[in-house]
Amino acid sequence: MQDEMELRRLIVEIGKRIWTRGYVAANDGNITAVLNGRELLTTPTGVSKGFMTTEMIIKVDRSGKAVSGNSKFRPSSEVMMHLEVYKTRPDVKAVVHAHPPYATSFAVAGIPLDKCVLPEAIIVIGAVPLAPYGLPSTMEIPDSIRELIQNSDAVLLQNHGTLTLGSDLLNAYHKLETLEHTASIVWKAIQLGNMNVLPERERDRLMTLRDKFNLPGRITTCDATPMPSSQSESYETHSSPDAISEQRIRRIAEQVIAKLKKT
Repeated sequence: MQDEMELRRLIVEIGKRIWTRGYVAANDGNITAVLNGRELLTTPTGVSKGFMTTEMIIKVDRSGKAVSGNSKFRPSSEVMMHLEVYKTRPDVKAVVHAHPPYATSFAVAGIPLDKCVLPEAIIVIGAVPLAPYGLPSTMEIPDSIRELIQNSDAVLLQNHGTLTLGSDLLNAYHKLETLEHTASIVWKAIQLGNMNVLPERERDRLMTLRDKFNLPGRITTCDATPMPSSQSESYETHSSPDAISEQRIRRIAEQVIAKLKKT
């Protein structure tokens, strides 16, 4: 059994971190952690994650009903999504839901982050699938993630945000950082007009390392299919090679995004 006060402090600390890093705005996002076999701790609804205190954290049962806490605060409206995770994945002990800009941009564009690009991401989060859009605060989101979370600890929620699962709170939070960092690099590679994908041999070597490190959680193996080269299409000979116009950058980005959706 976790120490309740220590867990409350950690939820508050992670709330401040995701707010400070711009992973949430205003009152967005929610965090939960397993306290014991019957109870969870959850962030309150309607409170900025950057301004929480330990007294605001609410204890709920496995149905989402508050069993203790400050009467001024109610459990997160997204607690049903978290409960679905714990029901489907008994190995998961913490869940972080946020709206990090780069990863959420891919969710809005309808593009999963499933390519083998960065070694750290391949080992830690693998292929990140895209869950179909669901109306927040309803069973539509739990229904949309149910199959995906059986084989993944990181999910993009279409037109919504991200969901990361962990063996503990820090593990879930670190997966969020890895996901957003990867999304930002993939996005910048798209702007440059090309994205190199690590081949199957390198992917398999990295997966061997994951097994060696005995990392907790579940991942879906990333896609090692090479991206079609866009260099010949996008970088025509120019009298001034360093001058890449905004229009050309936009065209390059559109070409790479189209290829990502096709592969």
